[in-house]
Formats: sequence, structure tokens, C-alpha cells
Amino acid sequence: MKLPISILTPIILTLFISTPTQAQAPAPAFLPPSPAPAPAPHYVNLTDLLSVAGPFSIFLNYVVQTKIIDTFQNQANNTDQGLTLFVPKNSAFTSLKQTTFSNLTDDQLKSLLLYHGFPKYYSLAEFKNLSALNPVSTFAGGEYTVNLTYDMGTVRVASKWSNPNITSSVYSTRPVAVYEVNKVLLPMQLFSADPPLAPAPAPAPESKPSDLAPKSSPSGSSPKSIDSANSAHVISTSYMLLWVLLGAIMFML
Repeated sequence: MKLPISILTPIILTLFISTPTQAQAPAPAFLPPSPAPAPAPHYVNLTDLLSVAGPFSIFLNYVVQTKIIDTFQNQANNTDQGLTLFVPKNSAFTSLKQTTFSNLTDDQLKSLLLYHGFPKYYSLAEFKNLSALNPVSTFAGGEYTVNLTYDMGTVRVASKWSNPNITSSVYSTRPVAVYEVNKVLLPMQLFSADPPLAPAPAPAPESKPSDLAPKSSPSGSSPKSIDSANSAHVISTSYMLLWVLLGAIMFML
């Protein structure tokens, strides 16, 4: 017996819908979000920094004239290690004799300037652990080393002939650290003896009033005018006494 088409049609549709699909699309794999790229390090212009801070004009002039500023600048911005600089104030240079640096060759002067830096970034807190590794090599390399001491936050950078301490942090953001020191670092490789200090300026002579200067009188008159007045008063008084005496004699006669 054949079923009517009106009955078969809904049955076929029901079977088709209820039959699971043999080939299913695979579920999409979960992918974690890609990390954001690290921000590029901030470019530090050492020339501009040392120009507005300080006063560091003497040290800046030396590193610019010898082109050591280019070496420092490249280390600061084009390497992963970064840079640490110890910059003496102008007063640290002027306290030494002018011949201290004029007797150095060009290469020796460059070594002296490189001696004031580490080819790596160090924060102030890192000097505590770094001091346990003394002596510490400087940018000048070789035997140009310094000894660091860290005492309750005070950091000293000792060379052969000077033992300056860090007086302030001028700039300290990775990868560049610039610290102010109160003395010039003087390595034994360049100086056989402690360079002499510049003579202290002579004190200005004190101005003292002369003992022979005439003293002004309270009334504003000069001593000579006072003496003249006193003499005239004595003379006039004598004349009066004389006339009184003559009058008495005439009365008695």
C-alpha cells in the first residue's frame, strides 16, 4: 500500500533534519593575544643635558673638543648596556692648577675623560652591590679602575689621587645615568704624583680709618672753628673785666 505524498513529505523532512551532519567544521583554535611591542628607549642628548645642568661647562667643553661626547652618546643610545657618567662640577676643575691638563697628550686627555664613565647603566641603589666587586673597570679600559664605597646611601668613587663623592643625581633613567661629583677623577696611570691645587685667592685688604683723620664734632663744626670761637670768647671776657676794673678805680678816686 502506498502512502500519500502529503504524508511522506513531512516524514522525510523530519528525518533529514534530525540526522546529524557527517562532516562538521572544526572549532576555531583559541589564540592568545600577541604582546604589545616594547616602547623604544627614550633618546638622551648628552650635550643638551650637560648644558642645562651643572654647571658642567668645563667638562662638556673637554668631551666636545676631543669628540669623546660621540663615544658616550653612542654607548647611551645604541647599546643594550647603557651608560653611567660621573661629571665634575666646574669648581672641581678650577681647584686644580691650570697646567694639570695642559701637560697631557691628546690620548691621555681622552683616557682621563673616559675614566669618568662606566659602559653600563647603574642606578644609585645598584652601587651597593657593585662596590663588592672592586676594583670596577671604567670606560677607559685596562687598568683604569676605581673603587666604590656605599655607606648609608653615600657613594664615593675613589681614584688614586682623588676620592670624590656623588653629590647629586642629575639624570637616572635607563639606559643613561649622570651623577655629579665634587672632584675630578685622577688616575695613577696619568699622574705620578698628586696634582697640586690652585693657590687660594688672596683675601681683599680690609679698609681701616686712619688714626690721623680728624674727628667730626657733634655739632658738625670742624675742630679749628671751635678753637677759634673759644679764643674769641676768652678775649672778650678779658676786655670786660678790664673795663670793670678801670671803672672801679675811677670811682674810688
